Amino acid sequence: MGSRAMSAPLLSIRNVAKRYGAVTALAGVSFDVHAGEVTALLGDNGAGKSTLIKIIAGAQPPSSGTLAIEGVEVAFASPADAKAAGIETVYQDLSLCPNVDVVANFFMGRELTRRVAGLGWLREREMEAETATALHALGSRIPSLRARVDMLSGGQRQAIELARFVHWGGRLVLLDEPFAALGVTQTRRGLELIEQVKQRGVAVVVITHNVLHALEVADRMVVLHQGRVAGVRRRDETRHDDLIALITTGAGAEAA
Repeated sequence: MGSRAMSAPLLSIRNVAKRYGAVTALAGVSFDVHAGEVTALLGDNGAGKSTLIKIIAGAQPPSSGTLAIEGVEVAFASPADAKAAGIETVYQDLSLCPNVDVVANFFMGRELTRRVAGLGWLREREMEAETATALHALGSRIPSLRARVDMLSGGQRQAIELARFVHWGGRLVLLDEPFAALGVTQTRRGLELIEQVKQRGVAVVVITHNVLHALEVADRMVVLHQGRVAGVRRRDETRHDDLIALITTGAGAEAA
């Protein structure tokens, strides 16, 4: 497995199709996702982005085609299977519990405990220190780890999600429209966080409608049009107009 794992893409998508009765949502989609890179998934409404993400995240099976992790074919029966493989999806509405603090959210389901007189007690100081270290590693700016999550900004909540994912060994994170509800300053911080996650060797797939954000943060861009891959472009080899043409017509600006 050694040399193959080093050279193979982290995720390979091959000829993935999804049909709902007579409706074809995806028709033979193929592309690769590499560790330590950001891939932007672009496309208009109905292009198939959400369907593809659900398949990668284990929420839906493909009608045909395959997924492979480091060259080994996988079949996810549930989101739990995808998470076990190191794949996590961060949705717009996030999965944090708003009425508890940052530390409780960071360790949710993984709490550190000790037994005293037969009773279980949380190891609060250790949990707080570990949370602080993980957030600091991503350059996150959260004023108090004991603040309730519902008191934090959208950007700060995303920072918790991303830091938690990286800290617990995630390999591929799917970000679903991560900037949709953020202001200008928070969006800037979000772009910086994605770069920090990438620098830690994690593969990032960003689903976005915003071509400018894609050109700023992504190493490569995959454009879906009517359920097919209209084009794959590296950032240093494409232009804004070309991506817009692919999104709207399925043909690049040069071919239009």
